[in-house]
Amino acid sequence: MQLTINNKIFTDNSNEANENVAFVLSSFNERFKQSAIDNGCKEIIASSDLKNYLDMSSIKIIGITGTNGKTTTAAAIYSILLDLGYKVALQGTRGFFINDERVEDYSLTTPMQLGNFAHIQKAMQNKCDFFIMEVSSHAIVQKRIEGLSFELKIHTNITRDHLDYHKTIEEYINIKNSFFSDECKKLINKDDKIVKYNVKNGFAYSLDDPSTYKVGAYSFKNGMHVMFSYFNEMHSFSSSMMGIFNVYNLMAALSAVHITTQKPLDEICEAVENFAGVSGRMEVISDNPLVIVDFAHTPDGMKEVLQSFAHKDIICVFGAGGDRDQDKRPLMGQIAANYAKHIIVTSDNPRFEDPDLIIEDILKGIKNHQSVNIDVNRKAAIKKAIEMADENSVVLVLGKGDEMSQIIYDKKLPFSDKEEILKQLNH
Repeated sequence: MQLTINNKIFTDNSNEANENVAFVLSSFNERFKQSAIDNGCKEIIASSDLKNYLDMSSIKIIGITGTNGKTTTAAAIYSILLDLGYKVALQGTRGFFINDERVEDYSLTTPMQLGNFAHIQKAMQNKCDFFIMEVSSHAIVQKRIEGLSFELKIHTNITRDHLDYHKTIEEYINIKNSFFSDECKKLINKDDKIVKYNVKNGFAYSLDDPSTYKVGAYSFKNGMHVMFSYFNEMHSFSSSMMGIFNVYNLMAALSAVHITTQKPLDEICEAVENFAGVSGRMEVISDNPLVIVDFAHTPDGMKEVLQSFAHKDIICVFGAGGDRDQDKRPLMGQIAANYAKHIIVTSDNPRFEDPDLIIEDILKGIKNHQSVNIDVNRKAAIKKAIEMADENSVVLVLGKGDEMSQIIYDKKLPFSDKEEILKQLNH
């Protein structure tokens, strides 16, 4: 892509480089350096030096990484800061937003380096005080965030994910932890035993272990009610959101806003109550019967959702993505078997794998369960779940969140869990 800063044009594509366009050289494109020169390019700039051309001192960058919770935490911070009167940009899985307006649609969780700089420049042109960004493990290892100075780095949790790319859980953990090895301000989930970080300028939030922002009590009657302490001062907030993991997400968000703005905590807590959550993340589609859609697609993600409804008869609809970490599939089955009264195993995004074989992998983790249905047709699986529901149950449709398509081979076919649920309910 191309980026113009102060009338100077940069590109990371050697075909676009010429005598008037500088080529930004990274580990991604270094093999095309000669091609850029052959195209007449006079200026080659190392990707680590790109920061010298854009003065970002007027904007505070907040980066969030973790296996689960990035999107909700980022959206909550964005919402709270807007409510407090700041101008804010948000970049992540759901797209690029500036001051409550979606500027770009879905993209990579974290764009390539020039994409990040282009978005930050646009945010500064719109006089934004803050730039909130989700930071993926891919972005860390590929140095897509090179050259950015973070006002605050946030850790949500580290569990199993993306092992199709990182190969081992150890490599994945090390990459996530590397984000927190410097001396910039960081906010850590103290209850996560895997995280390692540089304690200098470290803040923490927790439900279990002692921390800066420590939850003392919470309940889930008609939403969520949370009490927490900050240096022996007690504060509280309520939310329409559900789930223990959302207690963590909202604690991370309000703590981040407090650290970066120094606004009174009670004022921040009031703003928390206006945030209703993110589409496809623990989204209540129907109250009667209770039907919820969530993006959970890892064993830990599923466990967090299912644990939140221990008081209900859970009807769980899920599958697993094709061409991705196969070892997590029986683990997902096992989690469903531990918590759900009824399990319906179906197709997710099979890609180039046989969906029946993916289902077989999941079933290896489901031992002697009294109620397991298999239906490779996701639409039919959702219909079956809703037909089984009564006033004591909750239907949890997991894995795809607010995705608007199902990936079969290399085709994206229109499909929305939410739309299918609403169709069934309106029959």
